[in-house]
Parts: sequence; C-alpha cells; structure tokens
Amino acid sequence: MSALSDVDRLVAAALRRAGDSVIGNTLVVAVSGGPDSVALLRSLDRLSSPFELHLHVAHLDHDFRGEEAVEDARFVAALAGELGLPCTVEKQDPTEYQAGRKITSFEQLAREMRYSFLASTARRVGAALVALGHTSDDQAETVLLHMLRGSGLHGLRGMSEVAPWPWPRDVRDVNLFRPLLKVTKAETADYCHQLGQAYRMDSGNLLPRFTRNRVRRELLPHLAAEYNPRVRESLLRLSRTAAVETDFVETELDRLWPSLADEANGVVSLALTGLEALHPALRSAALRRAYSVIMGDTRRLRESHFKDMLGIIDGGATGATVQLPQGLALIRDYAYLRLGRGYDPLCPLPALEGEHVLQVPSSPGEEKEYFIGGWTVRFRLEASTAGLPLRESDTGAVPSGHVQDGAAPRFVWKEKFSSVAIGTRLSVRTWRAGDRFQPLGMERDKKLQDFYTDAKAPRGWRGRVPLLVAERGIAWVVGYRIAEWVKAPVAGSSGDDVLWVEISSEG
Repeated sequence: MSALSDVDRLVAAALRRAGDSVIGNTLVVAVSGGPDSVALLRSLDRLSSPFELHLHVAHLDHDFRGEEAVEDARFVAALAGELGLPCTVEKQDPTEYQAGRKITSFEQLAREMRYSFLASTARRVGAALVALGHTSDDQAETVLLHMLRGSGLHGLRGMSEVAPWPWPRDVRDVNLFRPLLKVTKAETADYCHQLGQAYRMDSGNLLPRFTRNRVRRELLPHLAAEYNPRVRESLLRLSRTAAVETDFVETELDRLWPSLADEANGVVSLALTGLEALHPALRSAALRRAYSVIMGDTRRLRESHFKDMLGIIDGGATGATVQLPQGLALIRDYAYLRLGRGYDPLCPLPALEGEHVLQVPSSPGEEKEYFIGGWTVRFRLEASTAGLPLRESDTGAVPSGHVQDGAAPRFVWKEKFSSVAIGTRLSVRTWRAGDRFQPLGMERDKKLQDFYTDAKAPRGWRGRVPLLVAERGIAWVVGYRIAEWVKAPVAGSSGDDVLWVEISSEG
C-alpha cells in the first residue's frame, strides 16, 4: 500500500472515531509548514468532501527565527490560498508574553503562546476541534521523555487522539485532535513527495538546547544502535498498554467522581472517607483529575508529588500540606483534601480580633467561662491531677478534636496546665510578628513562624489559631502544643494545682 493511500486511510479512520464533533463541522488545522502538518492539511483537504469538513488553517509566527519564520508564515498562507481555504496567520512577541507569564522555559513559552492562539482562532471560527500534526515518532519521544521525568502510568500513555485543551485552562469548548498518531514522520514526508507538495524545514528542530531535540537526535538513535533497533515500536507498545489500563481506571473514576469530589471557588474538595476506601490506583487518578480540573493539564506533576499527596491520605495530620507545581497546594482538612491556590477562604477557624484578657479561677473546683467572638473559653481549677477535666484531654494538630454538627465543623481542644506556672491573668489572641514559643519537650524557644512551618500549619490558618498567653509568654498554641514551662504537675504533687482549659469554636 502506498504512503499516499495509507496516510489518507489512517486519517479517515481518526475522523470516523472523532464522529459528530468533526463531521460536517469546522476544523481548525494547525500548520507550521513542516512535513507533518502539511501532510495533515493535504490529507484533510482530500477527505473534506466525504466527511463534509470545513477547514480553517492557523499559523503562529513566534518571532523567534527571524526571516525564516516570516517565510514559514508566507508559505502557509500561500498553501491555504492554493487550496482555497481560509487562513489565520499571526505574529506574537515572545519577550512580551514571557514577561507577563514569568516563564523561564522557552519550550513552555512557545507551547503556551501556540495553544492560546489556536484556542482563540477555534472559538472565533466556531470549531470544536483543532487538528495537530503529531506523529507516532512524536508519541515515542513523548513516552521516553515522561519516563526520564519519572512519570507514572498515566504519563506513559503519551498523547491521546482526542484530548482536552491544555492551555489556557478555561477553554472547555475546544479539544485537541491528532489524526497522525499512527503515521511516522517518514510517511508524512513520503506523502508530500508523492503529491509533489513542498514543505518547510524548521531549523529550531536542530537546536540541542531543547530537550526533545536531544531525545530525537541523540538518545533514541543511541538506544536503537546499542540496545534495541525497534525501540520506537517498543515505546509505542508501552504507550498502548498504559492507555488501556488508564482508560479502565478513568472509567471507574467517572463512576465515583460525583460522590467523591466537589468544586467551588477554584478549589477541589475530595472526601477523605471516599479516598481511603479506594484502591491506590484510583486514589492517584482522583488526585490527578483534581489537579487537572484546576490547571487544565497535569504535565508538571511527578511521581514524587503523588507520593507526598498519597502520604497525607494515609498518615497525614490534619492541616498537613503538600506544595504542588504552578502554585497549588493540597491541604488535609478535617474531613477533606482541599486542592487550590489559596486556603484562606476555606479556613474553618473563626476570626479572633484583638487581645482578650481573662481571669482564671482562684479556688479548686471553681469554673469560669468566656465568650469571645466565635470562640468559647472555659477554665476549671482542680486541686490535683486526680480531678476530672471538663472532657478528656485531646491534643494534636489543628483541627483534631473537631465535632461535626451538620455541615459546619465545631472544634474543641482541652489541655491541663500548672496553675503556678501559668499564673492568674491570661489573654487570648492570635499570632503577632516577633512571637516566640517554647514547645513542650524543647529546651529553647523558637520563632512562632518557624513552629508553624515545622508543624505544617496551612498559611491561611496561622492568623486565626488562638494563642493562650501568660505573663511569661505563649502558654498554648491551641490545637498544636503547650509550652514546656507550663506543663501540668505530676499527679499527687503538693503546692501546685491543675488548671484545665477548654477552647472551642461555635461551629
């Protein structure tokens, strides 16, 4: 079978799989001028009548290769004119875009510029799909790159024939379409030669500064020469196997997702009870999907990120945080994992304004109660540690000790203190610049900021955590730890009573 008929057959099969999203509709074709994209355009044009395609050619000049890039743009516009197709050609300044996005990688910069342009063009002409000229060689390179970066099974599947839009993240009405994933680069060049169709060669594909170029021109040829002459076919088989297995996992996740996840205000919430009941493969898939919901793609996630995220499901303290690429953070809440850019709006702790001075009981058995905004503070003085607390002591990282009342969480923390060490005049306030604290078990004090960091306290919570303060200093970072110097006396000791303190939110 000739390359001409073979390429058309494979593209036609891809069009049939795309179905209603392309047949009879407008299809934007991204054309760089190279043999792959030119072969794609010519094949789609040859198939336009039987599939009722309305093609629109799109080309972006990144203003990177000077006159060569200008000639590429002229070539694409002329080719579209010869075929009688509408064409959008734009030139954009990468320096200006880079400054606005603060991107250091040129590969990422060019990719984002290209996809932003294609999305804008697709929306303007009313296209639901944008066709790209990625080939099976590109697929093999992608799989190998993902392996080098430590990708999991999802990354090993490589590129999909039809895929969600990667950038900008808010593009939900346009998808990517890759009809050439079963066609080699050699076949696209052959196809153009048989048609007598010229094409352009991009000198940027020869630059060793780009990782993909080094993989294509150095690593893959070395692997083929020294280890496996059919390494590309092996990588493609791995991709197909990974795709089958991830498709099964994704199908299962589709079924579970509505009861597992919720999205509001740019934050995805995953129910911990639901996650804990899942197979580890489904847990990872759920975390990946949550990231994708916010960012649009998961290209920057590595296996190390998944290891850290899975770790706070199984054994993480409430408030444990994992920092993720592109400014996202995953935080373990009282009953959920919250994924988003900022956690302040979701902080369940009531705001505490100002400093509130409180008097403690002076006689054993006496109790006092204070209401401070959304907080309640209760004191009880006991003659010895044999006395009963208001409730059983419950210490630990915020917000352990919560009580779930309907949809609103209520938090309750209790601790016991040496009445002699803590004194009779206390106050309740929140963090101030310069605060220091000597945590229980430590010989020296430290900056409260450093304590919060070590305790993995979410940044958005730190300004709301109540502090019980005595004349000597901070006696209790509520929900986290008491101070070493204020710990309760040993049971049965004389001359030192025990002060029980309970601090709770209203819920």
